[in-house]
This record gives sequence, C-alpha cells and structure tokens, in this order.
Amino acid sequence: MVLEILETASPGSRFPLESAQDQDVGSNGLQNYSLGSNLHFSLALETGKNGMKYAELILQHQLDREEQREMNLLITATDGGSPPRSGTAQVRIVVMDANDNTPVFAREVYEVRVTENSPPEQLVVRVTAADPDEGSYGKVRYAFTQTTERSRQLFELNPATGEIRVAGNLDFEEAKTHEMVVKATDGGGLSAHCKVQVEILDMNDNAPEISLTSLTASIAEAAPPLTVVALFIVQDRDSGDNGRTECSIDGDLPFSLTRTFDNCYELRTNAVLDRETTAEYNITITATDWGTTRLSSRKNLFVQISDVNDNSPEFTQEGYTMSVTENNSPMLRIGSVNATDADAGSNARINYALVQQEGKEKPVVSVNSENGDVYILRPMDYEEVRAFEVAVRATDGGSPPLSAQTVLRVVVRDENDNAPLVLHPPPDSSAATGELVPRWARAGYLVAKVVAVDSDAGQNAWLSYELAKASEPGLFRVGLHSGEVRTVRAVSEKDASRQRLVVLVRDQGQPPRSATATLGITLVDGFSDAHLRVSEEVPASEPDGPLTLYLISSLACVSALFLATAVGALAMKVRQARQSEVESLPTFPTASTDSNEGSLPRSYLYDVCFATGTVNSEFRFLRPLLPCFPAGLPAGQGEQRSSVCSQDAAIPGEGGGWSAQGKAPLPEGVGPGPAEAACTASRGLELHVSSDQNP
Repeated sequence: MVLEILETASPGSRFPLESAQDQDVGSNGLQNYSLGSNLHFSLALETGKNGMKYAELILQHQLDREEQREMNLLITATDGGSPPRSGTAQVRIVVMDANDNTPVFAREVYEVRVTENSPPEQLVVRVTAADPDEGSYGKVRYAFTQTTERSRQLFELNPATGEIRVAGNLDFEEAKTHEMVVKATDGGGLSAHCKVQVEILDMNDNAPEISLTSLTASIAEAAPPLTVVALFIVQDRDSGDNGRTECSIDGDLPFSLTRTFDNCYELRTNAVLDRETTAEYNITITATDWGTTRLSSRKNLFVQISDVNDNSPEFTQEGYTMSVTENNSPMLRIGSVNATDADAGSNARINYALVQQEGKEKPVVSVNSENGDVYILRPMDYEEVRAFEVAVRATDGGSPPLSAQTVLRVVVRDENDNAPLVLHPPPDSSAATGELVPRWARAGYLVAKVVAVDSDAGQNAWLSYELAKASEPGLFRVGLHSGEVRTVRAVSEKDASRQRLVVLVRDQGQPPRSATATLGITLVDGFSDAHLRVSEEVPASEPDGPLTLYLISSLACVSALFLATAVGALAMKVRQARQSEVESLPTFPTASTDSNEGSLPRSYLYDVCFATGTVNSEFRFLRPLLPCFPAGLPAGQGEQRSSVCSQDAAIPGEGGGWSAQGKAPLPEGVGPGPAEAACTASRGLELHVSSDQNP
C-alpha cells in the first residue's frame, strides 16, 4: 500500500489503510492489526457498522520531506483462530509537498435503496467531493477503499464522475446491505472519504424449500391411523409474505399433514393401509408462498408398505384331477398343484404337504414341498384301484402361518395288460366231443357260444371273435362280437363226423392281446350212435364239478324209481297170470287216446346219454332201432305194435301216468311190461339242466 502524506500533515492525522480479508467468520476471522516499529506512526484499530475491522495510521511526529522523503512500514493482520494465522502488507509512505486544501464530500454518508435483481448499469448513487485548490491540486479522483471484494464485484465506481452503478446480480437473500467507502483524492495528494450504504429491497424470487428431517422409508400395513411417517421443514429465504408458506399433498392418498410449529410439518397416515392393494406410495408435497406472484416447490417421498401375514394361500383350482397310466414307473411326475399368496417375502413362501388322515393307508403319492409337483410312488394297477383322492395343504411362511387345503383326485388309466379270459368252453375241458350237431342242421344253426371276458376297461376290453382254424373252413362261422358259432350252410353227409374249431378272441388294445378257445364238434344222425361212438373212442372220465355230481345223483334216483316200478309191475303181471290160466293169450291193456291217434306201450326203458364237454347234460328219447313184438302176439298185432313203438317218445302226462306225445294218459298203476322193454331200450329221455338250476 502506498500513502502519500503531505509534510504539512499535523501530528494526530489519521490515514486509513486497506483492510485485510479473512474468509473465516466469528473468532476465526480478522481480530487485530499490528505495526512494525517506526518513529512517526502508530496504529489504531477501528470497527465499522457492518462489523468489519480496519486499521488507521496515526501520525505521531511531524514529517519532514527534506529529512526523509519515503519510509516503509510493515503491517500485520492476525485472526483469532487456534493456531492463529496472520498476513502482512508493506506500507510505503511518500512525503509530499504541502497542499493546504483537501477535497470535501457533500455528505459523509450516502444511504440508498436498490431492489434485488436490478439490471446491470443501473445508477445506484453519485458521490461528489469539492477541492478549492487549483490545477492538479483541485482535480479530484474517486476510488473505493475499505470495501469488500464482493461489493467491488456488485458495484462499479466511475473515478472521474463518482457514479456508482450495478455491476452484478444483487441478491437480498445473500446480503441485505452493502457498505462501501469512497476516497476522493486531489492532484496534490490530499484525500477525503465518505461512506455509501446500499440497502437491498426484497423481491419474491425464491420458491419455498422443503427439508426432510425424518423419514420412515417403510411402514407396516397393520400400522394404526395417525402413525407419523415423516417430519420436514419448509423455508423461504424471502421476507414478509414472500417468505410465508403453506403445504399440501397432491392426490387422494391416505395421508395428511399436520403443522406442529412455525414451518415444521408432520406427515401422518389417516386410514388403514393394505399392502396387497398398494405396496408403495409416491407422496408429492407442495409448498407455496404468499407472495404477489406465488412460487411453489415440490418434494416426492417414497413410502414402502411392509407386509403383514394377513392373507392365506389360495389354490389356483378348487380341485385338481390328474391321471396316470397303470404299470407306471415309481416316482413318476403326473402334474403339480399351485397356490398363490397375496403377501410378500417369507409370508408368501408356500410349502406343500399331504394331509395325513388317521386310519388310512400310506398314500401312494407325494408332493414336492417347494414347487407342488405330484409324484406317484409305486406302480398302479387299474384292476385294483381306478381312482383315489388325497388332500393337499399349502402353508405360508408367516408367523403364525396360514394354510389352505384342496382335494387331489388321481385317476388311473387302463393299459392293455390283460389278455382275454375264455369262460366257455372251459380251458381244461376235452375238445374231442364238446358239442353235438345233428346232420339235419340247417344254415345258421347255433352250435355253441364262446364266452370270454377281459379285466381291462374301455377299448382294451372290447372283444372280437374270429375263426382261426377249422377242420372244415366253409362249414362254420363265428360272430364277430357275439362269439356265437353257427353253421354257414346245411350239414351234409359228406362232412366229417368229427370237427375241430379254434376260435381266436382278441381285444382292441394297443398292442392287442388275444386268447384261443378250442371247440370239438360231433356230427350225428342219432344221439345214441353218437353216445356209442363217444363211449368207444373216449374213455370215461371221472365227473368233476358239483354240476356233474348233481346230475349223477338225480339220474340214480330216477333209475331206482323206475326199477322199483318195473319190479312191481312184473310181480303184478305174474300174479294175474296165475289167476287167469284159462286164457290162451294174456295181453296187457293199453291206454288209448280219445282221438284215434293210436296207443302207446305202457312200459319204457330209458337210455341216458351225456354230452361231455358241455355245460348242459342231455337225456334224449331215441327212436326204436328194433321191432318190438310182445310175447305171444299174432303177426298182425305185432306189426301194429311195431308201428306204435315207432311213434314219438312218451312224455310224462297228467295224473302221474305216461302219455303218447303228452295227450293220452295211462291209468295209474299201469307200467310197461317186459315185452315193451325191447322196443324202448334205444329211446332216450332228453333232460336239459342249466348250470344255475338245482339238479
């Protein structure tokens, strides 16, 4: 710093120095000045209205230019920090020749008001100082002194005219006043000082500012109403109504604002929250001032709603139906059950399990606890189990856990794993003489019926029959679906008496399974001949089964009854013969019908024929093979008896007797005589006994 001081300056004169600048504030800011030792000057510390401290040099002894024209002083500025910091400056004192008039300002203090945000180059104030001297000693120049750097940036001073204009952006919120010192110096080096105080007027140029002091980022959905979510402060750097604010929440949200004290607010809930409806809220808070041109600002708050386990799992279906084909491999996956939970996190983590029921067998299915996959534990058999149901429970991971149940129905699908089973003819029966077919049989004659069953189901159990092999291919056919064996054409004399058929029974499965049935068929003219041939060719076998036993018992009873009747009749005949010795030709009375249809003998012998290998046993009356003449009859009568014996077999009539063709009853107590035995020896009684009837 250079100071030009007239040598005429009287002791006690003060010379202001440039102030030191310290960016710190408070005790850390500028606190003191000190001056190096010298013979002419001392240092005085002064404080301005704005709190700025500056130093002034005080002349102690008269200066003498001829003795010392210049002198250098060292000034030190010290702050109050710990440790203290300091800065130094050199003051050069130039002693000038005498100038007996100094400039004089019109006012010592200039006070002006300027609105903030005034445009650049706007005139703030004009300072003037007068100097009565002439020449260069009377010409005044203006300059800032003891003025802060910020003020020098905001204002500019014209050194010739003393005009102060706006040079930067004035901001009321940054500094409400600015204080500057203007120095007026004449050509002789004399100077004067004045102060310029600029007051900045506020404009509503600042929107409110929202500052959060506390925020609950997550709140439980079970939180009661009026729960505090956030605390915040609203500030506006403007003054008056420009700095007065109010707050509101945008939208219809379950939150409200409460003003606690000046510019402090609380954000609270005003309803019960539901995370499943809204999991997160974006809350916009708007703060607005009361200025003429109202300004506002917004702050967004994100509030997460934490989950509470208040929802039970729900299955996607009321019931599940799955299917598995029998003979499956163990641990086969057949599907999955799925449940959802509207909760989140562990409250929505679902575990699946079967519901164990007391008294029931261990289930044949299992459920994966994590993903709900259903597995069959062992192979299934459709013929044993066609469907079953189990209960599945889904439990979430909340505390306490919630659960739900559903019913799982497993349907076993059939597989073609069973071949057809032939019921008739039985597999263990003899095929040699299974069925008897008369040679007079016409086309379409029912020979037999193959009966088979299949334990599978559906298409796998649909059976079809076909003739696989036949001794005479063109003589018999098999019904495709009925299994009936019928003649294709009439039986002829040329056809072999023994026929053998192989019937193939096949189901409709994939792949198809089949079984065979073998039928033995005998073509006969008369059933007695067939019986004789069968007796000769086929050795008698022991009857087996309860049906054959019943038939034998019945036949024995009938034979015993017949034998007793025959013996009684013979005894009666002998007695009558003794009583009627006078008669030349004893005859037996015959029973005749009212209609002239002839008479029948009174006694018959029965020949029993069994058709082996069939379900039904048969008794047949066979026509006489020999002529029957009673003993002692004339030739004419013998011919008549032969014609009578050739009639159709007698059948039981009313009243316990016997009748020809069931029309003419015989008298009670009258039985056949021995004479008629020969003619009836070859006639058989046909008795049909079904397997489901009593013998």
